Amino acid sequence: MPLDLMADKKAQNLLAAIENSKNRELPRIIVALGIFGVGETAAGILAGHFREFDALAEASEEELKTINGIGPILAASIVRYFANNGNQTMIARLKDAGVSFNPFIAGKKSDRLSGKTFVITGTLSHPRDYYGKLIIEGGGKVVGSVSSKTDYLLAGEKPGSKLDKAKKLGVKIIAEEDFNKLLL
Repeated sequence: MPLDLMADKKAQNLLAAIENSKNRELPRIIVALGIFGVGETAAGILAGHFREFDALAEASEEELKTINGIGPILAASIVRYFANNGNQTMIARLKDAGVSFNPFIAGKKSDRLSGKTFVITGTLSHPRDYYGKLIIEGGGKVVGSVSSKTDYLLAGEKPGSKLDKAKKLGVKIIAEEDFNKLLL
């Protein structure tokens, strides 16, 4: 309240927003930590694999490398991040402040995409984690890079090098409209 231009309603809205931000899904928390190389896709893979934040924090480099979509460079980056005393202190302070590190529950709602592996690239009409969640709910898997094991590249505007690699490997490239048809 003592801040300039901070009326009762504005202060209440700000406090409510802070409280709401303490309860996010595990993939969003992992992204927010700023681990080098870990974006939305990798965070989803990690949350889906470990389910619990502490299990991820205690994972060895060898264990991380066994996860499809997590390579040796990313595995080393994750281990380095959690070994850093400053990062450990920050995580403890977040927990003390009430940030919830709830277990991740990926709800599989159908088998429409069962056994299919997707890579998401480019600018889409919704955030990538929105599509990632739909893929997981459909029984599919999202990985961060295109390989011969990739079934679909979901490509939006300005897809970049992933599109070139998908074409070279013969991966099926789909737009949002095609993706929505797969869900029906």
